[in-house]
Amino acid sequence: MATIADIRKDYKMHSLSEKEVSNDPIAQFSLWWEEAQKAEILEVNAMTLATASVDGVPSARIVLLKDYDHRGFVFYTNYTSYKGKDLLENPRACLVFFWKELERQVRITGIVEKVSGSESDVYFNSRPEGSRIGAWASPQSTVIEGREWLEQNEQQWAERFKSEPLKRPDHWGGYRVKPVTVEFWQGRPSRLHDRIQYSLEDNGAWKIERLAP
Repeated sequence: MATIADIRKDYKMHSLSEKEVSNDPIAQFSLWWEEAQKAEILEVNAMTLATASVDGVPSARIVLLKDYDHRGFVFYTNYTSYKGKDLLENPRACLVFFWKELERQVRITGIVEKVSGSESDVYFNSRPEGSRIGAWASPQSTVIEGREWLEQNEQQWAERFKSEPLKRPDHWGGYRVKPVTVEFWQGRPSRLHDRIQYSLEDNGAWKIERLAP
């Protein structure tokens, strides 16, 4: 059996040149997003979200991208969760997509803001009923007595919503990561990977540079 140190892969599928990429990182992301969808990647919208507390303690987890446009990248969560508390103290974050089937990564760093209440309502109401009840039933990131407690709490909320509208709770909604830098990483042979970085300048334009692998 190979040791961990012996596990390696030589990337040979694609290349990436600063002469070929779009002038806008969102347009470039759209190109790669479409190719990732066509590749039928499992949970193509899964992304690592890294945050840090006000005193610099880092935290990371996988969340799901639910929308993106020129304003940024949107995900939804409980505002009182660990990530919600981090973002309240330090509204900066990093997102990472890893599409191994295409030997690609996208890394986005930016400033985070809550999406509007109306945007959160629209998405919340599009979710399955069980997921909407779960948003009420789970005090995300807090210590609980056990699985049985969670299931009993879910049942209590389900009973309540048989007689009243199932609206979005105030503690649940969306965040938008407004990009400041966006890096596109394409795996290449011998670890000489292609890395193209977009950096937002003061005038709103994007500076495009190649990074050493």
